[in-house]
Amino acid sequence: MKLLTFLSFLFTISVYSQQLVYTPKNPNFGGETFNYQWLLSSAQAQNSFTDNQGSNDQQSELEYFQESLNSQLLGQLTRSVYNSELGDGLEPGTFNVGDLLLEIFESGEGLVVNILDTTTGEQTQIIIPN
Repeated sequence: MKLLTFLSFLFTISVYSQQLVYTPKNPNFGGETFNYQWLLSSAQAQNSFTDNQGSNDQQSELEYFQESLNSQLLGQLTRSVYNSELGDGLEPGTFNVGDLLLEIFESGEGLVVNILDTTTGEQTQIIIPN
């Protein structure tokens, strides 16, 4: 009787057991290649970022020339304001240049230039090391 019970137990184990096999979904890891389109569309649907670089069109020669001319004029204006207000170099003190308030002082790190836009309240700091 014990032998019959043991054989029936052994037979039921072999009947109901199966081998588990892992099959990946992603085709990059050996999965089905037909899943690629579904995975890509699912990822794009969840993506909340936009491509800002793709929207830039090529500049025409005229637009490029205009941008270059504006940059050169602004650079020349900046140099003339710098020379008229600050003279030969940066000296400690407080200076008003249009809507900008410049505060220049020496510190342990070097020469510090604080720039404050009085209209918007934006502020930046430039440190020139010794």
